[in-house]
Amino acid sequence: MSERLDHDRLFKELLSTFFVEFIDLFFPEVTAYWEPDSVTLLNTEVFTDVTAGDRYTTDLLIQVKFQGQSAYFLIHVEHQSTPDPQFGKRMFRYFSRLYEKFDLPVYPIVILSYDQPKKQATGEHCLEFPDFQVLQFNYRVIQLNRLNWRDYLSQPNPIASALMAKMDISPEDRPKVKAQCLRLLVTLRLDPARTQLISGFIDSYLRLNETEQTLFDQELGTLEPQEQEGVMEIVTSWMEQGIEQGIEQGIEQGIEQGIEQAQREAIARMVERRFSVADIADIVNLPREKVEAIIKNLGQGKP
Repeated sequence: MSERLDHDRLFKELLSTFFVEFIDLFFPEVTAYWEPDSVTLLNTEVFTDVTAGDRYTTDLLIQVKFQGQSAYFLIHVEHQSTPDPQFGKRMFRYFSRLYEKFDLPVYPIVILSYDQPKKQATGEHCLEFPDFQVLQFNYRVIQLNRLNWRDYLSQPNPIASALMAKMDISPEDRPKVKAQCLRLLVTLRLDPARTQLISGFIDSYLRLNETEQTLFDQELGTLEPQEQEGVMEIVTSWMEQGIEQGIEQGIEQGIEQGIEQAQREAIARMVERRFSVADIADIVNLPREKVEAIIKNLGQGKP
């Protein structure tokens, strides 16, 4: 990708919005003993590593009530986008400080989103001497690059729809996975804001080149008509946002035309299903106001 993604922000926004669904998908055993209506997002905690001079902030800290009890526990979720051989030690430091501050049981989870390596990551931090073990701290690990996206195709869960985009995907499967992520999203019938959140996550991690885009369009043709229509609405909304951003950027840069050639060509591809070949070729050269009118009509479902 040409731009640098804020991975932590993307994951935090996704997991905080769909936290219950996240636990349901990966840790259904936890849902057997918690009260889902008691889930409360706490403020993040900032810790200072005096020895290294670094400051760390917890990604997600959730307070939950044990089912049928008055007692509570914490679920601490960290996202890690780069490999770190010392990460287990950091998870233990988080755990010990949270446990000390809140005096509540802490359920630690890490979600690993890096592409490489694919070797199984450890889920423990140990401290031992030649004659005995002082500490063995364990935490739960979700390593996305070791999960097969096909195993989540039939999961009616928004977290599955989003995270398939970061699972183990062969390069040639990228267009298929994007189409299937969006197909699953459409079947969930979420509200527009949540649909936009997940679709934006998917698009951030599965940006397709021109060849892949052609294969993606072919994949859409294999979907059921209702699913295909829903996916096209999502893709159209991406296009509308891109056009708006392009116009704003053009104004800021003092470009009178507002929309660059590449954006116009992208528009042409997007409306291919609704315009003749001749019209598509002409879109690249249309005045800006005409292009904006086409996008507006497309968003309203007009021919």
